[in-house]
Amino acid sequence: MLLLHTSDWHLGRIFHGLHMTDEQKTVLAQLVKIAVDRKVDAVLIAGDIYDRAVPPTEAVNLLDNTLKELVMVHNIPVILIAGNHDNPDRLNFGQALFAENKLFIYGPVDPNSKPVILNDEYGPVYFAPLPYCEPSVAAELSGTTIKTHEEALQWQLKNMLAQIPETARKIALAHVFLTGSKESPDSERPLSIGGSSTVQAENFSPFNYTALGHLHYCQQNGEKIRYSGSLLKYSFNEVNQPKGLHLVNLDKDGKISVETLELEPKHQLAKLTGTFADLIDNPRKEVLNHYLQISLTDTTPIIDAKNRLEVVYPHILHLEYAQNILDATEDFKQGRHQELGIKELFVNFFSYLNNRPLSPTEEALLDQTIETAQDKERRS
Repeated sequence: MLLLHTSDWHLGRIFHGLHMTDEQKTVLAQLVKIAVDRKVDAVLIAGDIYDRAVPPTEAVNLLDNTLKELVMVHNIPVILIAGNHDNPDRLNFGQALFAENKLFIYGPVDPNSKPVILNDEYGPVYFAPLPYCEPSVAAELSGTTIKTHEEALQWQLKNMLAQIPETARKIALAHVFLTGSKESPDSERPLSIGGSSTVQAENFSPFNYTALGHLHYCQQNGEKIRYSGSLLKYSFNEVNQPKGLHLVNLDKDGKISVETLELEPKHQLAKLTGTFADLIDNPRKEVLNHYLQISLTDTTPIIDAKNRLEVVYPHILHLEYAQNILDATEDFKQGRHQELGIKELFVNFFSYLNNRPLSPTEEALLDQTIETAQDKERRS
């Protein structure tokens, strides 16, 4: 049986003010093509389908179209679970109806959930979908004193494994933080504030393969437990991370082999550092079509820097100074700028920007401008 493992689509994501739907649509089309061309037997989506609990309409439509293409057009079963970004009840809409068409949605945690059973030429394969579970939810549903994510996972596993023959081939889907795994904290929402949010890999030892979601780095814990990573790069700290999916081949004896395929968005991410003049005079041609974070090393502010840079680099998402210029001044460091008047603030800023004081003519013009503005304010 050939399985496609993906997760962390985060549909509806806004990245530095940019709606990522168009980028997501591009790579999801590639995902569907891979599923069709490679004749996969099922697609596994391990949580965080949406980026937030109430996704925008465009995100809902993109998910609808993608699932319709996989399930209705190409007859490929899909098993998906809710992640910590998803609203499980909203995701669960139509669950019973969709299951008849081999779209298996596991939104809210349910102690009565049953495994999904798919068959290949060697017999049944059991899938244990384990949606993201808060310890408090597990405690309430179980009537116990569950306090950690690991205890919540163990409770879910106990319920699910009780329904699966011990010798059967079995696959788990879970949305958890595996102990010792590499995280990307500026693009992942923590599972808990305080307390224990990690789980041990040993919990998944009964399974032939475990398809994990939550962490955005594509990584593995041994051969049988893997994170697919996020669909796209959702942080400039992920610039050097390839993004893609796993193709998992499960043989008749339950042994697995994994092939990782990369997805190609319309725009990659890149980070540039340098002076304004150098970046303008020596364009970095290899990243002109990338979404950029630019860090200027100039020691004085550049007027209208972003607009001027965008003439050369049209896809700047974030512009910063390597050193915060305003904070570099002593008045701003000490917070004394709050005590200064309008004229003093302007005089200090002008001197810092131009490395010289105002001339008598300029100071007289400043006085006149301030007086005119204040007079207009008094009359309004």
